[in-house]
Amino acid sequence: MFESLSERLESAFKQIKGEGRITELNVAATVKDIRRALVDADVNYKIAKEFTDKIKDKALGEKVLTAVSPGQLMVKIVKDELAELMGGTEVELNAKGNPAVILIAGLQGSGKTTFSGKLANYLKSKKFSPLLVAADIYRPAAIDQLKVLGGQIGVEVFSEPENKDAVDIARKAVAQARTLNKNVVIIDTAGRLAVDEVMMTEVSNIKAAVNPQEILFVVDSMTGQDAVNTAKAFNDRLDFSGVVLTKLDGDTRGGAALSIKYTVNKPIKFISQGEKLDTLDVFYPERMAQRILGMGDITTLVERAQAQFDEVEAKKLEKKIRKNQFDFEDFKQQLEQIKKMGNIKDLLGMIPGVGKAIKDIDISDDAFKGIEAMINSMTPFERANPDVIDGSRRKRIAMGSGKDLTEVNAFMKQFEQMKEMMKMMNKMPMGRMPGLGGLGRR
Repeated sequence: MFESLSERLESAFKQIKGEGRITELNVAATVKDIRRALVDADVNYKIAKEFTDKIKDKALGEKVLTAVSPGQLMVKIVKDELAELMGGTEVELNAKGNPAVILIAGLQGSGKTTFSGKLANYLKSKKFSPLLVAADIYRPAAIDQLKVLGGQIGVEVFSEPENKDAVDIARKAVAQARTLNKNVVIIDTAGRLAVDEVMMTEVSNIKAAVNPQEILFVVDSMTGQDAVNTAKAFNDRLDFSGVVLTKLDGDTRGGAALSIKYTVNKPIKFISQGEKLDTLDVFYPERMAQRILGMGDITTLVERAQAQFDEVEAKKLEKKIRKNQFDFEDFKQQLEQIKKMGNIKDLLGMIPGVGKAIKDIDISDDAFKGIEAMINSMTPFERANPDVIDGSRRKRIAMGSGKDLTEVNAFMKQFEQMKEMMKMMNKMPMGRMPGLGGLGRR
């Protein structure tokens, strides 16, 4: 995400990092490169120029402290301006109502249906009771897809496949939500390959019929400036309340994320990456600016970890570690929690300085599959008692997992080294163990 833009901005900062002080000359050179980087990232030239003019004015108006280098100051100014360009602060979803109605709009292929499922999953995790509504009457696969997604997350889906009136479906769904005591209704509407009058009229009529608390425009961030133009067309007609950027895990140049707030003056509320239903994040402009500039995003990393954190299970795990009873079943559970946090490379990229180091390394989400295969090839007794796994058992595990014996031996050695490290933690005061078991504890 934003790798190309990040590299170009880093290159731009080199103009001034070695300088002893800020001058009009070195600021002008840096700003020129920043503007070029933004335009290459598919940011509208007018927006890029206005953005860099602000940076130039701020940089030349600053008195540089001796403790802050010109390079550091320029990075800070750019970070602050990037965050402001993308909205400044996060904007919460309005889910208040009886029920609250959230209308999902966008072009076909933008990821509306998948986002609808992700949003329902997100709201369910926040203790809401959502109802999904299949209001795309033109694409039968959309109804089936929404039902599959609803089944995966345990959320009911309202649909009437024979009904060819999307407005009627939406109106009936809201009434049904009241009957079922659902407090949020998420309406997945039809899209087209391009903006047309039929689509706009239909979604406008749905809006008038159900009076939604939120209208979220879903946009494929990979389409760059085209996404911004489409957003403007939708906003002129619908006056939507927020934007959702999808496919940020793809080969995107970032133009949509940087331009859309400026163009339509509506906040980006969510960003969506991948197909997994738990890969939805609230959009924080400040954090995104930090990630674009290679500063990482520790706050989001910790929040994702805490979302998977089970305090009861953590206490049980801590007791087992203190008794030197940590086994392969415990290890497997920890791997599963890490996988639920999202794309592995994306997670590592949130650690300051790591994103740049791994940008050319292919880190698959299947990275743990080999380890899981070895653990799954163990008997329940072996998982609970790692010390019993001798040479013959290792050969059987290697055959069962499709791995070489050397790989199994290496994994066993690493596991033993980890247990040795855990033994050292036993001397630490209870409640202050810095391992997985103490995650989230103050």
